[in-house]
Amino acid sequence: MTDSAPLDPEDRKIITLARSARARNGVPEGAAVRDETGRTYVAGTVALDSLRLSALQTAVAMAVASGATSLEAAAVVTEAEQAADADRAAVRDLGGPETPVLVAGPDGTLRSSVPAGGPGA
Repeated sequence: MTDSAPLDPEDRKIITLARSARARNGVPEGAAVRDETGRTYVAGTVALDSLRLSALQTAVAMAVASGATSLEAAAVVTEAEQAADADRAAVRDLGGPETPVLVAGPDGTLRSSVPAGGPGA
């Protein structure tokens, strides 16, 4: 489901941060989340022999580790058409089922925006 309304500047910001993380680190995905105070957490895919986390899971973990108690929004920049179920679940765990998950392509173009508790949840 793609939203045709213009993006809020704060949502555009987390997409830009996610895109930058992906490019800077040369990883398959970049992600950013915004917590209840407006702070942002940016991450890329973690692919170690002993630990595998998507970029969005890593960003949520960083927010939790920094004391965030809720999320306002999440964004992932990826080649995939939609956010993985596990990624939406991580966002839902911290932000609740209505937290928007923005999915953008590598060029930063928004592909979809669905609530964390949306289809497939």
